Amino acid sequence: MLDAYATALALPGLWWLVGAIVAAGLVRGFTGFGSAMIIMPAAASVLDPFAALVFLTVVEFWGPLPNLPAALRTGQKAETLRLLLGAVVGLPMGLWALSYLRGDVFGCLVSGVVLVLLVLVMSGWRYRGALPPRAVVAVGSVGGFLGGVAGVPGPPVIMLYMASALPIATIRANFLLYLLGIDLLMITVLLGAGLVDLVAVMVGVLLVPLYMLSNVVGAWVFDPGAERLFRVVAYLVIAASAILGLPLWE
Repeated sequence: MLDAYATALALPGLWWLVGAIVAAGLVRGFTGFGSAMIIMPAAASVLDPFAALVFLTVVEFWGPLPNLPAALRTGQKAETLRLLLGAVVGLPMGLWALSYLRGDVFGCLVSGVVLVLLVLVMSGWRYRGALPPRAVVAVGSVGGFLGGVAGVPGPPVIMLYMASALPIATIRANFLLYLLGIDLLMITVLLGAGLVDLVAVMVGVLLVPLYMLSNVVGAWVFDPGAERLFRVVAYLVIAASAILGLPLWE
């Protein structure tokens, strides 16, 4: 345990992870999503694929907990359960696919998926009306697969909700509940498969307090009426993280 702690402190690129954690926490607290798309490009450039997933899961699970009570009051719990039902199917398939990827391919995949889905979200299309339950389950399954293979379970769900007419506060709460559920699923699958990297766990534990504080600050500055700012901030941070996370910068 002490050896893993010392290795974590000496990890090359640790400060790059610290910067990503602060930015991700602020965005996650403000928007309810986007943190994995900030953390994973940085983690993929410092850790191997499965270690990056372990690191992400450790910080992601604890960070948003201070904002959970408000999300339970505002969010749509039945809708979130449908998303997670799909994720139960997609997540193991994504982890299986990840086992066949090289580290450099993994980094390109993460950034590429994020950029493509971001462009689709920013295209301006809006879905009007109720979201069909089957579509919600299907989107959750795609999100689970992307969570397993690239550590970014959010983009398909972001596309679904950012293209909807739901209030921003409800979207934000749904994201938080869905991503927390994904973290619980990820922890269960990684433990069951024996894929937990102790050094990645220690790095995550070291940065959890900083991530939680950043989440609280992000939630404090959130304004339900500032829809335009909400979208612009999320888009810019996600795009910058995906570009900076490409292996060509290493």
